[in-house]
Amino acid sequence: MKDRHKVKTAAHAILERDGMILLARRFNTGFADGLYQMPSGHTEVDEYPVEAAAREAKEEVGVDIVLEDLELVHASYRINKDDHAGDYVDFYFRTTKWSGEPYIAEPEKCDQLIWAAIDELPGETIAFIQQVLADIRTGIPFSQIGR
Repeated sequence: MKDRHKVKTAAHAILERDGMILLARRFNTGFADGLYQMPSGHTEVDEYPVEAAAREAKEEVGVDIVLEDLELVHASYRINKDDHAGDYVDFYFRTTKWSGEPYIAEPEKCDQLIWAAIDELPGETIAFIQQVLADIRTGIPFSQIGR
């Protein structure tokens, strides 16, 4: 019998202030090091994606977000060509409200935080993140990435 296809789930927190979004440059993680993305990570057992987005924002950039302040703005299905990584369903949540000032809370995984306009991302932004943010800008609620 053939094994069932297993898909991972990840959540992303888009912190927006004055028309800019917070991006973190990955460092020493083994995935996309030197490239920017928003705070994000896998969902844990018994955790909803919205909870994962708030948790990851706290762990990575030190801010506290009330779940009700996170708005689902996009979802994607991402096929990874890298066999060991697997495919992902990603949920993107935006907020303009949080407590605390963002800082690098995991210096072993991130070496820079920047604020960038959603339509003027640095060239060193992860490609699928660029695609998703372009889709969000134009009101597209779902992306298929990777094939």
